[in-house]
Amino acid sequence: MYKETLRPAWVEVNLKNFEYNVQSVRNHIGEGHELIGVVKADGYGCGSVRICEKLRAMGVHWFATASLGEAVTLKTHGFSYDEVIILGLSSEENADSIVYYNVIPALDSYEFAKVLSDEGRRQGKTARGIIAFDTGMGRIGYRPDDDYISEIKKMDELPNFEYVGMFSHMSDADNADKEYSYYQLENYRKIISKLEENGIDMKIKSFSNSASIIDLPDTYYTHVRPGIILYGHYSMDELNKDQVPIKKVMQVKANIMKIKEVNEGDSVGYGRRFRAGRKSLIATCNVGYADGYPRPWSPKARVIVNGVYAPVAGNICMDQFMIDVTDVPDVRVGDEVILMGQSGDLEITAEEIGEATGTIPNEIIAAFGQRLPRVYIP
Repeated sequence: MYKETLRPAWVEVNLKNFEYNVQSVRNHIGEGHELIGVVKADGYGCGSVRICEKLRAMGVHWFATASLGEAVTLKTHGFSYDEVIILGLSSEENADSIVYYNVIPALDSYEFAKVLSDEGRRQGKTARGIIAFDTGMGRIGYRPDDDYISEIKKMDELPNFEYVGMFSHMSDADNADKEYSYYQLENYRKIISKLEENGIDMKIKSFSNSASIIDLPDTYYTHVRPGIILYGHYSMDELNKDQVPIKKVMQVKANIMKIKEVNEGDSVGYGRRFRAGRKSLIATCNVGYADGYPRPWSPKARVIVNGVYAPVAGNICMDQFMIDVTDVPDVRVGDEVILMGQSGDLEITAEEIGEATGTIPNEIIAAFGQRLPRVYIP
């Protein structure tokens, strides 16, 4: 694997498992709802271009990114005719690129729509946007009591501009208690009713995220936006997981680069957090917290080597970490080490790492994908 990746460490992305997850979501939501594949953070660390290629092969032509840069990456890598939404707000200064690349930014003001309109007229194109509504996330979008009707009607009069629809985002759908989710859903319904009463047609109505896809079918509307579920993870244990079976997409692996013997009482790593209680074998791998292997995981960290668990020895460094391989059978330089993933009945999950470090699996897999090279399993 070292020759393929130019590093003795890599992320494995199982595209067959990803395809399984997409189909599982489709089977669950049924007919009449389109998928917007959420591919922000470079496809949750799995590589947005390859992920979108797989989505497109399965008939998905709507993708959601977090920023203009992510959207342009797709547009310049073969997705010029697919629809790419930017879920975060964009700067007016980048209106020229938004129009040039034909991406669909989120907007929540007439002023931004006007800037897009002016740029569309300058380029001889029709600029587009998708209108954001804040139903309870507290982030971006028109709130239910804002005067969005007059703003949208003014947008309708703009030349070289059109909105493709509307979206909102759920903040608490992975909680077992759905009271707040129903509150958000009621806000969304009221907004739609008010729009319709004023003759405003939103062709796209998108609300449902991964958690609400599983538990809240009333949130589906025209387009659902699965994110973390496509990559093989549930956002919380409280979800009804049996409804949408999924498979892990990402594994993280490395090769042992060095094995050395240390004496009883010797220390290993920064801060001397590991001290050998016996004569021990210490292996080193070239992965660290700059690659997304979180340093706070160090006290509980373990890996899989040659069919057994082995503890990480000392603090994870920026670019390397050490393992106590004293009890690993037949251990040699070059052996494969699984940092996150499965070998037989043994498994180390993003959920386990996240729980130990005070975060969620989304952050763990996204971080692993930022610097480590990727190997795709078809």
